[in-house]
Amino acid sequence: MTSLTELAIEQGLALNRRLAKTAANGADWLFKRDTLIQSGRTWFELVHDGDLMAVRYYGLPEEEEIELVDGSFMPVERKQHAVPLVLVPPLGVTTETFDLMPQRSLVRFMAANGFKTYLVDWGKPKKEHAHLNLKDYSYTMLGAALDKVRAHSGSQDVSMMGWCMGGLLCLLHQGQVQDPSIRNIITVASPIDLESGRGAIAGVAGAAHGLNGAAQLVSNYTNLRLKAFDPARLALPPWATTLAFKLTDPVGSVTTYWDLVTRMSDREYLKSYSTTADYLNNMLLYPGGVIKDMAVKVVGQGQLARGKMEVGDNLAELDEIQSNLLAFAGETDILVPAEIAEKIVDIVASRDREFRLAPGGHMGVIIGSKAQNAVWAESVDWLAKRSGAGKKSVKRRKAAKAAKAKAKPKAKAKAKAKAEAKAKAKPKAKSKAAKAKRTTRRRVA
Repeated sequence: MTSLTELAIEQGLALNRRLAKTAANGADWLFKRDTLIQSGRTWFELVHDGDLMAVRYYGLPEEEEIELVDGSFMPVERKQHAVPLVLVPPLGVTTETFDLMPQRSLVRFMAANGFKTYLVDWGKPKKEHAHLNLKDYSYTMLGAALDKVRAHSGSQDVSMMGWCMGGLLCLLHQGQVQDPSIRNIITVASPIDLESGRGAIAGVAGAAHGLNGAAQLVSNYTNLRLKAFDPARLALPPWATTLAFKLTDPVGSVTTYWDLVTRMSDREYLKSYSTTADYLNNMLLYPGGVIKDMAVKVVGQGQLARGKMEVGDNLAELDEIQSNLLAFAGETDILVPAEIAEKIVDIVASRDREFRLAPGGHMGVIIGSKAQNAVWAESVDWLAKRSGAGKKSVKRRKAAKAAKAKAKPKAKAKAKAKAEAKAKAKPKAKSKAAKAKRTTRRRVA
């Protein structure tokens, strides 16, 4: 048999194997797609389960190592950092955002690197939740979540890491409470400066600010009408949220279908495609109250970029935030370009603040195949240096005790003075009453 014949037979057999794999994978994709979806497989403990919001703890109790995106393995670090990490996803997405696949799971990666890893689960909003606003999420629910984390971890100090709207919720929370025990904040592709930046969101904001004269009057009138509008009617249905996220990478949304056809024989690719598609196609309702707040306060009035923002009847003072801050932006993000996300480092009052660019678009920067060696790894290194039971936390506790100690004598002195004033007032009151009685008797007589 000639070498040419052998080559032809070999190629024929390879093609036959490929066609067989394509047929088998195609059948699974059509009829058993659930077996291909890899998201949400990491074990967790439910720390809190509320009406809508829940808190999860990821500890990897039975795993000695985890698989990474490049196929290598990393041992699980059992010695944990003193300061727990709270991951805050954006609204409108499921919890699979940070647990997309076993090899591309942010919760697994952070837990394996020795962080007590918690995840805020915003739940699955329904029509009755459509009115929820920024104060409900950033102040009430996130505040309750942090209380549960502190009780479970035994640490008063915490770190927060949020992607997109999740990062903004972290900033708004700290801007309202100014809590010194929120030691570190990491934001990833979070929109801040919509006035001077480019991108899809900035384009909408620019059009609003570009109106002048009579058009500006119409804008103001519309803005006033929007304030009075029922927020529940502004809620985005799940299909609209899905469309909005897919538009952050319109070319990729189309080309992936061709990739699916040409790579159907690749089982691992098929798992990755099916998992990502399932994630994107199952977005959640986006609350109208939040949309209303963003439209009026952020887009219409540009409060966020100025460092102070009204959140319900609270004031979020981002320009007073002292927490250590690390902000990321995606190099090819068309929704929140670098200049929009970078503004936060100019606003906060933190001494330790930094901005970094990372590969990927709006979604790829946090859940893409390159995120593990970029945003994730860099966040681990940055947090590790700032998550020990260091002198700062001891000083904070001592300062808090000293403040309480000083406050107690003052409170006692005030209470004593108040009691003395009351005691002095009583005889006078009695004498006045007696005098009044005598006067009454004389009149009667």
